[in-house]
Amino acid sequence: MERIRADDGAVVGEPGPGTRIAVVTNKITVDDAMLDALPSLELVASYGVGLDHVDLDAAAARGVTVSHTPGVLDDCVADLAVGALLDVRRRISAGDRHVRSGAWTAGDPYPLGRRLSGTRVGILGLGRIGAAVARRLDAFWCEVGYHSRRRVEGSLYRYASSPLELATWADSLVVTVPGGPGTTAMVDAEVLDALGPNGYLVNVARGTVVDESALVHALKDGRIAGAALDTYLDEPYVPAALLEREDVVLLPHMGSATEETRAAMDDLLVANVEDWLRHGRARTPWVAAAP
Repeated sequence: MERIRADDGAVVGEPGPGTRIAVVTNKITVDDAMLDALPSLELVASYGVGLDHVDLDAAAARGVTVSHTPGVLDDCVADLAVGALLDVRRRISAGDRHVRSGAWTAGDPYPLGRRLSGTRVGILGLGRIGAAVARRLDAFWCEVGYHSRRRVEGSLYRYASSPLELATWADSLVVTVPGGPGTTAMVDAEVLDALGPNGYLVNVARGTVVDESALVHALKDGRIAGAALDTYLDEPYVPAALLEREDVVLLPHMGSATEETRAAMDDLLVANVEDWLRHGRARTPWVAAAP
């Protein structure tokens, strides 16, 4: 197990026709070409919870199991989502820049932000991470609503039948849905317009979920008030138009980037590999959601 290096997307052993297990990150695309090159592959052990870099149908067709590391990163991603929401609404990062630049001592006025407490927050995707975000927002006396493919049984939060309905209702929209074809550009120009000129977007999911061009135009035209982004369409590249804006908080895909969470992800990744080698099953295999 000492040969597993999750951070650089290594494989267990030398990659080739005899490879049984591949350890990958979201920087490694697992597609038909890779699967064809590894005909003995039994397990793709992915480091992280998202699996939009893996062709799950192609893996299933070849009898290849895919595992990931869910659960252990929920709290840190949720912490970051709420922190980013506070940041963009209260202009915390922008305030830091204001002080460091000398603008405060020069007497330049600082723009007012907007409060978070008591506002309406829509969560796009009330899975593990979305639910963790919602619990944190309860402490801010926020009214929480959500949209998922179906109602979450037992949830007391307001359910919206579509992203558009959720954005129309919300003061802020927090995106926590998985990436992949089913969520590509789910937050489009229409959803952003529904969020409105006083609304804020936070994305801690995948860059593909937000129509990045539509977001740039919505910010430029003042059709939304601001955005906090931890993921982008073409990471690590960020559109130049976003780099120039004081109403945007830009983060380097750091949702799970704490020592505690990364250690837990390492442990779970290794457990998946060890369980496969010892028992022929992964500890946390990916399971398709019910339609």
